Amino acid sequence: MPTLVPETFDIELQLLIDAIFYKYRFDFRAYAFASLKRRLSIAMTRLGCQSLSQVQDLVLREPEVFSTLLDYLTVQVSEMFRDPGYYRGLRECVMPLLRTYPSLRVWVAGCSTGEEVYSLAILLHEQGLLDRTLIYATDINAQALQRAEAGVYDITRIAGFSDNYRRAGGTGSLSDYYVAAYDGAVFDKALRRQVVFADHSLATDSVFAEVQLISCRNVLIYFNRELQDRALGLFREALSLRGFLGLGSKESLRFSAHAEAFEEIVPHERVFQKRHSA
Repeated sequence: MPTLVPETFDIELQLLIDAIFYKYRFDFRAYAFASLKRRLSIAMTRLGCQSLSQVQDLVLREPEVFSTLLDYLTVQVSEMFRDPGYYRGLRECVMPLLRTYPSLRVWVAGCSTGEEVYSLAILLHEQGLLDRTLIYATDINAQALQRAEAGVYDITRIAGFSDNYRRAGGTGSLSDYYVAAYDGAVFDKALRRQVVFADHSLATDSVFAEVQLISCRNVLIYFNRELQDRALGLFREALSLRGFLGLGSKESLRFSAHAEAFEEIVPHERVFQKRHSA
């Protein structure tokens, strides 16, 4: 691994993310700096570069290198029914209220490779709500969106997914929703019939629809405070009156500019409801 001079590395990192913004319009300038440093250090080694300046040179001249780099810049770590208590909280405290709506819109922001999308689709199906729900699954990584839309996951991950599903209060067996093929599990196309997969950046894009539930889990932890507030402002604007917001287990609204707009309704599971006055 190349030797890094901290001051030089920080300067090169800033120049690289500026270059990415001006060349490709992907804005990582408000992402948490420490997280970017860790991920770009790994990417630099994997790309066979001795410095971030070399990475920048490749990125500016070879778009396919940027596609590779994007997988390092965007976190692609997820699993189905991750943090089962969160989904149990949605099942017990949120779904009964959503059932009162004639139609629903759900936004999974930062959907990565789709594990959370399928988890919510299964939950909505078991609550009898999927057929009247439109799910917006958004991310900035086009390759991740393609994998999400395909709905194919390594078969070795299914045991963990199934255990999460059971602990999340699933009413059947996860095997009801996929077929095994070779080394993969292919999830039922019916689950994504109500899903729109689309490119959307919480750093630069605007609200595109009114929704009743937003699930954005383990995304805000990679943003600095300014970008966290921007994203939460989008969620506040997008949510209908008394709509619901779900965050990751390590995320909070406590110090946000939008904290007063929400109240926590599932203690310890980071599920919030927009206040009447918000």
